[in-house]
Amino acid sequence: MVPEIKKHEVEISLKTNSRSLPERNVEYLRDEIRKLAKEKNAVILTHIYQRLEVQDIADHVGDSLALSRYAAKTEADIIVFCGVHFMAETAKLLNPEKTVLLPDLQSGCPMADMISVEDLRAFKNENPGSPVVCYVNSSAAVKAESDICCTSTNAVQVVNSFNEKEIIFAPDKGLGVWVQEQLPHKKLHIYDGFCPTHYQITPKEVFIMREKYPDAIVVAHPECDPEVWRLADFVGSTSQIYKFVLGHEKNQFIILSEQGLVARMQRDMHPKAIVTTFPLPLCPNMKYHKLESVIEALRENKNEIKVDKKIFDKARKTITRMFEVTEGAISEINGMNNKNFWEGPKTIASDSSLVGCGR
Repeated sequence: MVPEIKKHEVEISLKTNSRSLPERNVEYLRDEIRKLAKEKNAVILTHIYQRLEVQDIADHVGDSLALSRYAAKTEADIIVFCGVHFMAETAKLLNPEKTVLLPDLQSGCPMADMISVEDLRAFKNENPGSPVVCYVNSSAAVKAESDICCTSTNAVQVVNSFNEKEIIFAPDKGLGVWVQEQLPHKKLHIYDGFCPTHYQITPKEVFIMREKYPDAIVVAHPECDPEVWRLADFVGSTSQIYKFVLGHEKNQFIILSEQGLVARMQRDMHPKAIVTTFPLPLCPNMKYHKLESVIEALRENKNEIKVDKKIFDKARKTITRMFEVTEGAISEINGMNNKNFWEGPKTIASDSSLVGCGR
Protein backbone atom coordinates (compact mmCIF):
# COMPACT_ATOMS: atom_id res chain seq x y z
CA MET A 1 0.00 0.00 0.00
CA VAL A 2 1.38 3.39 -1.04
CA PRO A 3 1.26 5.84 1.91
CA GLU A 4 -0.69 9.06 1.39
CA ILE A 5 1.50 12.09 0.78
CA LYS A 6 0.26 15.10 2.69
CA LYS A 7 0.36 18.60 1.26
CA HIS A 8 2.94 19.91 3.74
CA GLU A 9 5.19 16.95 2.99
CA VAL A 10 5.07 17.80 -0.72
CA GLU A 11 5.98 21.39 0.04
CA ILE A 12 8.94 20.26 2.15
CA SER A 13 10.13 17.83 -0.52
CA LEU A 14 9.99 20.54 -3.17
CA LYS A 15 12.13 22.82 -1.03
CA THR A 16 14.68 20.18 -0.11
CA ASN A 17 14.91 18.09 -3.29
CA SER A 18 17.91 19.21 -5.32
CA ARG A 19 16.50 17.82 -8.58
CA SER A 20 14.94 20.33 -10.97
CA LEU A 21 11.15 20.49 -11.11
CA PRO A 22 9.37 19.51 -14.34
CA GLU A 23 8.68 22.39 -16.72
CA ARG A 24 5.18 23.82 -16.96
CA ASN A 25 3.24 22.84 -20.04
CA VAL A 26 2.37 26.39 -21.04
CA GLU A 27 0.68 25.40 -24.30
CA TYR A 28 -1.63 23.03 -22.41
CA LEU A 29 -2.50 25.80 -19.95
CA ARG A 30 -3.27 28.20 -22.79
CA ASP A 31 -5.47 25.64 -24.54
CA GLU A 32 -7.34 24.89 -21.32
CA ILE A 33 -8.03 28.60 -20.77
CA ARG A 34 -9.31 28.99 -24.33
CA LYS A 35 -11.56 25.95 -23.95
CA LEU A 36 -13.01 27.02 -20.59
CA ALA A 37 -13.54 30.60 -21.75
CA LYS A 38 -15.46 29.39 -24.79
CA GLU A 39 -17.57 26.94 -22.77
CA LYS A 40 -18.51 29.59 -20.20
CA ASN A 41 -18.82 32.56 -22.56
CA ALA A 42 -16.10 34.34 -20.61
CA VAL A 43 -13.99 37.30 -21.64
CA ILE A 44 -10.49 37.81 -20.24
CA LEU A 45 -9.42 41.41 -19.65
CA THR A 46 -5.77 41.92 -18.80
CA HIS A 47 -3.88 45.01 -17.71
CA ILE A 48 -0.66 45.68 -19.60
CA TYR A 49 1.34 45.56 -16.34
CA GLN A 50 0.62 41.81 -16.07
CA ARG A 51 3.08 39.05 -16.90
CA LEU A 52 3.42 38.59 -20.66
CA GLU A 53 2.09 35.04 -20.43
CA VAL A 54 -1.11 36.39 -18.89
CA GLN A 55 -1.37 39.13 -21.50
CA ASP A 56 -1.05 36.50 -24.19
CA ILE A 57 -4.24 34.65 -23.18
CA ALA A 58 -6.34 37.80 -22.97
CA ASP A 59 -9.18 38.87 -25.23
CA HIS A 60 -8.24 42.47 -24.53
CA VAL A 61 -5.08 44.04 -23.13
CA GLY A 62 -4.95 47.67 -22.12
CA ASP A 63 -4.75 50.31 -19.43
CA SER A 64 -7.49 51.16 -16.91
CA LEU A 65 -9.49 53.31 -19.34
CA ALA A 66 -9.32 50.87 -22.26
CA LEU A 67 -10.34 47.95 -20.05
CA SER A 68 -13.20 49.94 -18.49
CA ARG A 69 -14.40 50.62 -22.02
CA TYR A 70 -14.25 46.94 -22.97
CA ALA A 71 -15.99 45.96 -19.73
CA ALA A 72 -18.81 48.37 -20.54
CA LYS A 73 -19.34 46.82 -23.98
CA THR A 74 -18.85 43.11 -23.41
CA GLU A 75 -21.61 40.60 -24.10
CA ALA A 76 -19.83 37.84 -22.19
CA ASP A 77 -21.49 36.23 -19.18
CA ILE A 78 -18.26 36.12 -17.18
CA ILE A 79 -15.44 38.66 -16.98
CA VAL A 80 -12.09 37.34 -15.79
CA PHE A 81 -10.12 40.41 -14.82
CA CYS A 82 -6.35 40.01 -14.67
CA GLY A 83 -5.55 43.27 -12.94
CA VAL A 84 -5.90 44.55 -9.40
CA HIS A 85 -8.96 44.62 -7.17
CA PHE A 86 -10.25 48.10 -7.98
CA MET A 87 -10.19 47.26 -11.71
CA ALA A 88 -12.36 44.19 -11.16
CA GLU A 89 -14.70 46.29 -9.01
CA THR A 90 -14.97 48.81 -11.85
CA ALA A 91 -15.90 46.01 -14.26
CA LYS A 92 -18.58 44.84 -11.83
CA LEU A 93 -19.97 48.37 -11.47
CA LEU A 94 -20.33 48.54 -15.25
CA ASN A 95 -21.84 45.04 -15.43
CA PRO A 96 -24.07 44.47 -12.41
CA GLU A 97 -25.69 41.35 -13.89
CA LYS A 98 -22.45 39.68 -14.96
CA THR A 99 -20.04 37.52 -12.97
CA VAL A 100 -16.66 39.19 -12.47
CA LEU A 101 -13.73 37.08 -11.30
CA LEU A 102 -10.31 38.11 -10.00
CA PRO A 103 -8.00 35.09 -10.35
CA ASP A 104 -5.86 35.97 -7.30
CA LEU A 105 -7.35 38.07 -4.50
CA GLN A 106 -3.89 39.13 -3.35
CA SER A 107 -3.89 41.58 -6.26
CA GLY A 108 -4.68 44.74 -4.39
CA CYS A 109 -3.49 48.30 -4.97
CA PRO A 110 -1.42 50.05 -2.27
CA MET A 111 -2.48 53.47 -3.56
CA ALA A 112 -6.16 52.56 -3.34
CA ASP A 113 -5.56 51.33 0.21
CA MET A 114 -4.12 54.73 1.19
CA ILE A 115 -7.56 56.32 1.27
CA SER A 116 -10.70 55.16 3.07
CA VAL A 117 -14.20 56.61 3.05
CA GLU A 118 -13.45 58.19 6.43
CA ASP A 119 -10.23 59.70 5.07
CA LEU A 120 -12.05 61.21 2.10
CA ARG A 121 -14.87 62.59 4.25
CA ALA A 122 -12.33 64.27 6.53
CA PHE A 123 -10.53 65.73 3.48
CA LYS A 124 -13.85 67.02 2.15
CA ASN A 125 -14.57 68.68 5.49
CA GLU A 126 -11.22 70.48 5.21
CA ASN A 127 -12.21 71.76 1.75
CA PRO A 128 -15.99 72.31 1.92
CA GLY A 129 -17.91 72.88 -1.27
CA SER A 130 -15.24 71.48 -3.60
CA PRO A 131 -16.35 68.66 -5.93
CA VAL A 132 -14.35 65.44 -5.71
CA VAL A 133 -12.53 63.94 -8.68
CA CYS A 134 -11.53 60.43 -7.74
CA TYR A 135 -8.76 58.59 -9.57
CA VAL A 136 -9.89 55.16 -10.75
CA ASN A 137 -7.20 53.65 -8.48
CA SER A 138 -9.62 53.60 -5.55
CA SER A 139 -12.21 51.36 -3.94
CA ALA A 140 -15.86 51.37 -4.94
CA ALA A 141 -16.66 52.80 -1.49
CA VAL A 142 -14.38 55.79 -2.09
CA LYS A 143 -15.81 56.27 -5.58
CA ALA A 144 -19.29 56.38 -4.04
CA GLU A 145 -18.15 59.30 -1.87
CA SER A 146 -16.92 61.19 -4.95
CA ASP A 147 -18.54 63.19 -7.75
CA ILE A 148 -16.75 61.70 -10.74
CA CYS A 149 -14.00 59.24 -11.58
CA CYS A 150 -11.01 59.75 -13.87
CA THR A 151 -8.05 57.86 -15.29
CA SER A 152 -4.57 59.19 -15.98
CA THR A 153 -5.56 59.46 -19.65
CA ASN A 154 -8.52 61.77 -19.09
CA ALA A 155 -7.80 63.40 -15.69
CA VAL A 156 -7.13 66.86 -17.16
CA GLN A 157 -10.30 66.68 -19.25
CA VAL A 158 -12.41 65.55 -16.27
CA VAL A 159 -11.12 68.21 -13.87
CA ASN A 160 -11.54 70.92 -16.48
CA SER A 161 -15.18 69.92 -17.00
CA PHE A 162 -16.15 71.50 -13.66
CA ASN A 163 -17.20 75.13 -13.44
CA GLU A 164 -15.89 75.32 -9.88
CA LYS A 165 -12.39 76.69 -9.49
CA GLU A 166 -11.46 74.56 -6.47
CA ILE A 167 -11.45 70.77 -6.91
CA ILE A 168 -10.54 67.92 -4.56
CA PHE A 169 -8.33 65.37 -6.29
CA ALA A 170 -7.73 61.98 -4.66
CA PRO A 171 -5.84 59.82 -4.00
CA ASP A 172 -2.76 60.21 -6.26
CA LYS A 173 -0.61 63.26 -5.58
CA GLY A 174 1.74 62.62 -8.52
CA LEU A 175 -1.10 62.73 -11.02
CA GLY A 176 -2.77 65.52 -9.05
CA VAL A 177 0.25 67.80 -9.37
CA TRP A 178 0.48 66.98 -13.09
CA VAL A 179 -3.17 67.98 -13.60
CA GLN A 180 -2.66 71.15 -11.57
CA GLU A 181 0.24 72.21 -13.79
CA GLN A 182 -1.86 71.66 -16.91
CA LEU A 183 -4.76 73.68 -15.46
CA PRO A 184 -3.27 76.72 -13.68
CA HIS A 185 -6.70 78.40 -13.62
CA LYS A 186 -7.92 75.68 -11.24
CA LYS A 187 -6.97 75.15 -7.60
CA LEU A 188 -6.62 71.49 -6.72
CA HIS A 189 -6.72 70.20 -3.16
CA ILE A 190 -4.59 67.09 -3.60
CA TYR A 191 -4.77 64.09 -1.29
CA ASP A 192 -1.44 62.64 -0.11
CA GLY A 193 -1.57 59.21 -1.78
CA PHE A 194 0.92 57.73 -4.24
CA CYS A 195 1.98 54.66 -6.21
CA PRO A 196 4.90 52.94 -4.44
CA THR A 197 6.08 51.40 -7.71
CA HIS A 198 6.27 54.69 -9.62
CA TYR A 199 7.68 56.51 -6.60
CA GLN A 200 10.48 53.94 -6.54
CA ILE A 201 11.96 55.80 -9.52
CA THR A 202 14.18 58.67 -8.34
CA PRO A 203 15.79 61.64 -10.12
CA LYS A 204 19.20 60.07 -9.49
CA GLU A 205 18.24 56.99 -11.50
CA VAL A 206 16.93 59.15 -14.33
CA PHE A 207 20.25 61.05 -14.47
CA ILE A 208 22.15 57.74 -14.54
CA MET A 209 20.05 56.48 -17.46
CA ARG A 210 20.36 59.78 -19.35
CA GLU A 211 24.13 59.58 -19.03
CA LYS A 212 24.11 55.98 -20.27
CA TYR A 213 21.69 56.71 -23.14
CA PRO A 214 22.27 60.38 -24.03
CA ASP A 215 20.25 60.20 -27.26
CA ALA A 216 17.21 58.53 -25.65
CA ILE A 217 13.81 60.18 -25.22
CA VAL A 218 12.69 60.07 -21.57
CA VAL A 219 9.03 59.18 -21.12
CA ALA A 220 7.28 59.23 -17.73
CA HIS A 221 3.94 58.26 -16.23
CA PRO A 222 2.36 61.06 -14.15
CA GLU A 223 2.08 58.70 -11.17
CA CYS A 224 5.82 59.24 -10.74
CA ASP A 225 7.13 61.77 -8.23
CA PRO A 226 6.79 65.24 -9.84
CA GLU A 227 10.57 65.63 -9.40
CA VAL A 228 10.88 62.65 -11.74
CA TRP A 229 8.30 63.44 -14.43
CA ARG A 230 9.61 67.00 -14.67
CA LEU A 231 12.84 65.47 -16.01
CA ALA A 232 10.99 63.72 -18.83
CA ASP A 233 10.62 64.75 -22.46
CA PHE A 234 7.07 63.40 -22.52
CA VAL A 235 4.57 62.68 -19.71
CA GLY A 236 1.53 60.54 -20.34
CA SER A 237 -0.71 57.71 -19.23
CA THR A 238 0.05 54.09 -20.05
CA SER A 239 -1.81 54.24 -23.36
CA GLN A 240 -0.32 57.62 -24.22
CA ILE A 241 3.19 56.32 -23.51
CA TYR A 242 2.63 53.27 -25.71
CA LYS A 243 1.25 55.31 -28.62
CA PHE A 244 3.92 58.02 -28.26
CA VAL A 245 6.83 55.57 -28.45
CA LEU A 246 5.22 53.47 -31.20
CA GLY A 247 4.77 56.49 -33.44
CA HIS A 248 8.02 58.30 -32.66
CA GLU A 249 10.81 58.51 -35.24
CA LYS A 250 13.53 58.04 -32.60
CA ASN A 251 14.67 54.55 -31.60
CA GLN A 252 15.92 54.95 -28.02
CA PHE A 253 13.57 55.47 -25.07
CA ILE A 254 13.88 55.48 -21.30
CA ILE A 255 10.48 54.54 -19.85
CA LEU A 256 9.70 55.72 -16.32
CA SER A 257 6.84 53.39 -15.57
CA GLU A 258 6.04 49.83 -14.53
CA GLN A 259 8.09 46.92 -15.87
CA GLY A 260 5.14 45.10 -17.45
CA LEU A 261 4.52 47.98 -19.84
CA VAL A 262 8.22 48.13 -20.66
CA ALA A 263 8.38 44.38 -21.37
CA ARG A 264 5.39 44.58 -23.69
CA MET A 265 6.82 47.55 -25.56
CA GLN A 266 10.18 45.84 -25.92
CA ARG A 267 8.46 42.86 -27.52
CA ASP A 268 6.04 44.83 -29.69
CA MET A 269 8.39 47.57 -30.86
CA HIS A 270 11.61 45.75 -31.73
CA PRO A 271 14.11 46.98 -32.91
CA LYS A 272 13.51 50.15 -30.86
CA ALA A 273 15.78 50.23 -27.80
CA ILE A 274 13.44 50.56 -24.82
CA VAL A 275 14.87 50.55 -21.30
CA THR A 276 13.86 51.54 -17.79
CA THR A 277 15.58 52.33 -14.51
CA PHE A 278 17.18 49.89 -12.09
CA PRO A 279 16.03 48.45 -9.74
CA LEU A 280 13.13 47.58 -12.00
CA PRO A 281 9.95 49.51 -11.15
CA LEU A 282 7.89 46.36 -10.71
CA CYS A 283 4.43 46.24 -9.12
CA PRO A 284 4.26 42.94 -7.20
CA ASN A 285 0.48 43.17 -6.95
CA MET A 286 0.22 43.03 -10.74
CA LYS A 287 2.23 39.82 -10.92
CA TYR A 288 0.10 37.49 -8.78
CA HIS A 289 -2.06 36.25 -11.63
CA LYS A 290 -0.74 33.17 -13.42
CA LEU A 291 -2.16 30.87 -16.07
CA GLU A 292 -2.95 28.34 -13.35
CA SER A 293 -4.99 30.83 -11.31
CA VAL A 294 -6.91 31.90 -14.42
CA ILE A 295 -7.84 28.26 -15.06
CA GLU A 296 -8.89 27.79 -11.45
CA ALA A 297 -11.04 30.91 -11.55
CA LEU A 298 -12.75 29.77 -14.75
CA ARG A 299 -13.32 26.19 -13.58
CA GLU A 300 -14.75 27.11 -10.19
CA ASN A 301 -16.08 30.65 -10.72
CA LYS A 302 -13.59 31.44 -8.01
CA ASN A 303 -13.04 34.84 -6.37
CA GLU A 304 -16.20 36.53 -7.58
CA ILE A 305 -16.18 40.28 -7.05
CA LYS A 306 -19.20 41.83 -5.37
CA VAL A 307 -19.99 45.44 -4.50
CA ASP A 308 -22.19 46.45 -1.58
CA LYS A 309 -25.70 47.31 -2.83
CA LYS A 310 -25.79 50.36 -0.54
CA ILE A 311 -23.01 52.09 -2.49
CA PHE A 312 -23.36 50.42 -5.89
CA ASP A 313 -25.38 53.07 -7.71
CA LYS A 314 -23.35 56.00 -6.37
CA ALA A 315 -20.05 54.33 -7.26
CA ARG A 316 -21.27 53.37 -10.73
CA LYS A 317 -22.42 56.92 -11.39
CA THR A 318 -18.87 58.27 -10.98
CA ILE A 319 -17.69 56.00 -13.80
CA THR A 320 -20.62 56.53 -16.16
CA ARG A 321 -20.33 60.28 -15.59
CA MET A 322 -16.65 60.06 -16.56
CA PHE A 323 -17.64 58.44 -19.85
CA GLU A 324 -20.38 61.01 -20.43
CA VAL A 325 -17.98 63.89 -19.85
CA THR A 326 -15.12 62.52 -21.92
CA GLU A 327 -16.66 60.24 -24.54
CA GLY A 328 -20.44 60.62 -24.70
CA ALA A 329 -23.05 58.21 -23.38
CA ILE A 330 -21.79 54.78 -22.33
CA SER A 331 -23.99 53.08 -24.95
CA GLU A 332 -22.22 55.08 -27.66
CA ILE A 333 -18.64 54.25 -26.69
CA ASN A 334 -16.89 53.40 -29.92
CA GLY A 335 -14.03 55.79 -29.33
CA MET A 336 -12.82 55.97 -32.89
CA ASN A 337 -12.99 59.76 -33.00
CA ASN A 338 -11.95 60.29 -29.40
CA LYS A 339 -8.42 61.43 -28.61
CA ASN A 340 -8.39 59.16 -25.55
CA PHE A 341 -9.26 56.03 -27.52
CA TRP A 342 -6.87 53.09 -27.38
CA GLU A 343 -7.70 49.56 -28.41
CA GLY A 344 -4.63 48.21 -26.65
CA PRO A 345 -1.52 46.64 -28.16
CA LYS A 346 -2.24 44.74 -31.35
CA THR A 347 1.15 43.28 -32.22
CA ILE A 348 1.31 39.52 -32.56
CA ALA A 349 4.25 37.92 -30.80
CA SER A 350 6.89 36.02 -32.72
CA ASP A 351 5.19 32.76 -31.67
CA SER A 352 2.12 32.63 -33.91
CA SER A 353 0.11 30.96 -31.14
CA LEU A 354 0.33 34.11 -29.00
CA VAL A 355 -1.96 37.00 -29.70
CA GLY A 356 -1.64 40.04 -27.50
CA CYS A 357 -5.18 41.32 -28.02
CA GLY A 358 -7.82 38.72 -28.76
CA ARG A 359 -7.95 34.97 -29.11
